[in-house]
Amino acid sequence: MKPSTAAQKLGILLSAAPESFQQSTISRDELDALRADPPAWLTELRKNGPFPRDVIAQKLGVSKSGLIRGGITEPLNSDEIGELIANPPEWLIHERAVHREVVAEAARQKEARKAQATEA
Repeated sequence: MKPSTAAQKLGILLSAAPESFQQSTISRDELDALRADPPAWLTELRKNGPFPRDVIAQKLGVSKSGLIRGGITEPLNSDEIGELIANPPEWLIHERAVHREVVAEAARQKEARKAQATEA
């Protein structure tokens, strides 16, 4: 697979990975090996970042769109994310509430579809 696909599956930012990873094709077996026994560089990236947008959104409890609305367009490291969590700006508080509502509504709709399917 392409390095960008492997980086996405590993939850890391491709540009922060070593050049050898960025330039190579990764097999599924190699990806499984990286997951099972991550090298030091992968452990460091997963721990401290910089993180891709989807990981940042997950850590902050917002959507990727919410990050953009909040002005977060660049990768963040764990210290920057920790600072946002410790001292959440108004946009983060708002986006977390919106995200919770969206997730709750999706769950409600799923249950409603499930109930309809059982009735039919």
